[in-house]
Amino acid sequence: MAGQGITVKKSEDFSEWYTQVVLKSGLMDYGPVQGTIAFREYSFEIWEKIQEIFNKMIKNTGHRNVYFPLLIPESFLRKEAEHFKNFVPEVFWVTHAGDNKLGERLAIRPTSETIIYHFYSKWIRSWRDLPVLLNQWCNVARAEIKSTKPFIRTSEFLWQEGHTAHATKEEADREVMLMLKFYQELMEDYLAIPVLVGKKSEREKFAGAFYTTTLEALMPDGKAMQMGTSHNLGQNFSKPFGIKFVDKDKREKYVWTTSWGISTRLIGAIVMVHGDDKGLVLPPRIAPYQVVIIPIYYKKGEKKKVTKKAKEVSSILEKNGVRAVVDDRAEYTPGWKFNEWELKGVPIRIEIGPLDIKKKQVVIVRRDNFEKVTAEEKDLPKKINFSLNEIQKSLLKKARKFLEENTATVKSYEEFKKVLEEKGGFIRACWCSEQHCEDQIKLETGATIRIIPLKKEKIFSKCVYCNKKAREVVYFAKAY
Repeated sequence: MAGQGITVKKSEDFSEWYTQVVLKSGLMDYGPVQGTIAFREYSFEIWEKIQEIFNKMIKNTGHRNVYFPLLIPESFLRKEAEHFKNFVPEVFWVTHAGDNKLGERLAIRPTSETIIYHFYSKWIRSWRDLPVLLNQWCNVARAEIKSTKPFIRTSEFLWQEGHTAHATKEEADREVMLMLKFYQELMEDYLAIPVLVGKKSEREKFAGAFYTTTLEALMPDGKAMQMGTSHNLGQNFSKPFGIKFVDKDKREKYVWTTSWGISTRLIGAIVMVHGDDKGLVLPPRIAPYQVVIIPIYYKKGEKKKVTKKAKEVSSILEKNGVRAVVDDRAEYTPGWKFNEWELKGVPIRIEIGPLDIKKKQVVIVRRDNFEKVTAEEKDLPKKINFSLNEIQKSLLKKARKFLEENTATVKSYEEFKKVLEEKGGFIRACWCSEQHCEDQIKLETGATIRIIPLKKEKIFSKCVYCNKKAREVVYFAKAY
């Protein structure tokens, strides 16, 4: 389907636009089982780039990658009651091995806390064994029957899940905040997506967590997207799983655990936030190809010379740290190639023709704003690296402006409902901290508390719902 072009405008039918972009750009295809997709080469290369960036962050701080079993005994999931209650409706169960019925049902990993803590209870004995700083990249299966959306909400997705064990609450708190910092850096500096950072309410926190922190982004349709979470699980899992250690004071204690994760929904967020009516617009730092070079020739005798020059330019850029590709397919016209690579969101296009070779120059076209300039060959590496940085900054600046313009402060429930109905976005409001008000707001409007800011903000009104004394400033939104 690549090359056919997008037939709807992003501003007119956002859902259809998104579906067309992820299919026609070659990011994915639908699987035969409801809620599953095939990650095609292009999306997987973006995911590999994200892995590379995040791996560097965590490995520099002593974390190491591992892999734990996919199949989890039902009895493990039952050990933490809140966790079990929340995940069971989404679990895929294995009940047979061949034709033989199993003695105990096995869950296909919905998340790995329980299986990992089974091992931690065997591996941790002394304070000398702590901290345990492990992470795994894997797939997860959660039944999504009602509403599926490629990358955003599927029955199987890819993610990383970090699981750490610590001697004290303070150490666990520091771990939670470190990962939150890493995630924010990944999202803003690499994906060019600004995020609000804070804690989840008790109602919205991860099942079984002591507390949950989150990073929330705003999509162009006014809905929030949870981009990543970092949880202090307290001793809620270490007690039922018996993860104990003998401390320096010779006393036996339970460890404090954390878990944190991001998933392939980040790819969906990149599409939504940066894409336009022509297709993807990829931030240069995570783009599989940062530059596509297209040879342009009109006579048969020009082909060899122009293609050779295109490959020379590609080689020079590669040596200067730029990911470049030459599209020398003879069966397609330059115009067709322009459209296809615009659909794929490659940050920069370089055009080279016979006249450019004579003048020792190339034509450079930016994907984000279609600005077209000529550059001398000798200045090319410097010019391209400068342009890539400018594109990266420009995408973040544009997304941040959208976030700011679509974050409203309200004092009354009528105003709350009006803003939500007319434009959506984040709604900053005061809340009494009672779950009843939170529940009613969700029931009546579909909006939930997305974050409670880490640094308390000054109360500026009574509770937006019940009009009683407020205790927190929080940010509401409808969400994916």
